[in-house]
Amino acid sequence: MEGLKQAWLELEPYWRIEPSTTLKKHRTYDFLRWIIGPFCRVLLPWKIIGINNIPKGKKMIIAANHLSHIDPIVIILSARKKIHYLAKDGHFSNFFTRSVMNLTGQIETNRETGGDQALASAATIIADGSTLGIFPEGTRSRNTSPPFLLKGKTGAARLAAAYPNTPVVPTAHYGTRDIMAPLIHKIPRLWRRLTISYGKPMIWLEWLEQNSSTEQLVSLASKDEEHIKAELGKLYRTFTDELMLHIEALGAP
Repeated sequence: MEGLKQAWLELEPYWRIEPSTTLKKHRTYDFLRWIIGPFCRVLLPWKIIGINNIPKGKKMIIAANHLSHIDPIVIILSARKKIHYLAKDGHFSNFFTRSVMNLTGQIETNRETGGDQALASAATIIADGSTLGIFPEGTRSRNTSPPFLLKGKTGAARLAAAYPNTPVVPTAHYGTRDIMAPLIHKIPRLWRRLTISYGKPMIWLEWLEQNSSTEQLVSLASKDEEHIKAELGKLYRTFTDELMLHIEALGAP
């Protein structure tokens, strides 16, 4: 493993993601989690599976399917973690929604600046030693009937590669669309049943050990930039596809 790690570090100029800023702290976020979280877990018809698969520390990536606007809040309350999500700048356009975004620790991003800026914002969370919540599909599923799960984008894999010892926890949930369907429900129907399943973490270096070798990485480092980026892209795609398979196997509809 040590040789593989060193070979991977030799490729750092091609996979490094520089954090864009520092993570702002919101004390009210903790207060809301402590007050609202236990209430939801005890009194609402939620079934939480595999909670022990979530690592004990703070630095991790929780990757889940995306069905409804309430998905981030549901995952925050069920995981018992202070999770930060990226949210489009439109959610910060007025006082009410901006307050909700800030109180739940979400990070403002501008989609027009492109994916690299979003990754830099996400890297800010991981570099801070905090928990990043991410939806590998990149957007909420617009499908009106199953299967809802979309093909994953490689952003989660790129972040896992840039922080190669950070656990990525595959997460599946179903029921949030029944609680609050997009464009249909204005108020959450909290009496609806919800199931959330957390799978065993994936760690980039451990995964890489099964999908590459020290010799292959050393050889890759001697290639030109275009070739290196192409081969890394293949690794990101393979990791993403496996991550999505785990999410599907956990019950994502």
